[in-house]
Amino acid sequence: MRSRLTTLAPLVLAGLLAGLTFWLDRFAQGPERDLVGPSRHDPDYIVEKLSGLSLGDTGTPSYTLSAAKLVHYPDDDSTLLTAPKFVSFGSSKATVTVTANEGVVSARGDHVYFQDDVRVTRAANESASELVMRTSFLHVVPDHHIARTDRSVTLVDEANTVTAVGLEMNNETRVIRLLSKVRGTYEPSKLPRRNADR
Repeated sequence: MRSRLTTLAPLVLAGLLAGLTFWLDRFAQGPERDLVGPSRHDPDYIVEKLSGLSLGDTGTPSYTLSAAKLVHYPDDDSTLLTAPKFVSFGSSKATVTVTANEGVVSARGDHVYFQDDVRVTRAANESASELVMRTSFLHVVPDHHIARTDRSVTLVDEANTVTAVGLEMNNETRVIRLLSKVRGTYEPSKLPRRNADR
């Protein structure tokens, strides 16, 4: 009997040590993450080369949104865009085009956030030259044709270069509000020369 206990004692001790080691390891790692539950941030669908068109109340095009790639995440209902391009037809005078390296669409699709090398181009018309704006972030509300940012912006047209921090732009009214630290230069030499009357 004694020899049997002597034989089992090391095995019991080894088992206790193994159990203690396992418990310490789990304790050090913290609570186990739910690998199949809502804590995972995995896409449920991916779309390549997409393009969408939104129509206004009268059936005319309001805006288009396209991207090289769309990835949707169900846990927070977020949608990420690669190389997005947004074109607003809010003004009958000139379309506004927004491009960026990345974009995020809100869960309801009523807000689009452009980031990383954002470029906004307002087309020329009979009364104004083309206007190009650059910034690092832009929040667009497509249905209201409004864009805003709180970052540094640079605006360049035919003869003007303006820098500021913060901007609000309405494509229907064509009004641009510069919020702070506004500086500008005017270079009439860049304007095209008109033929003199003979």
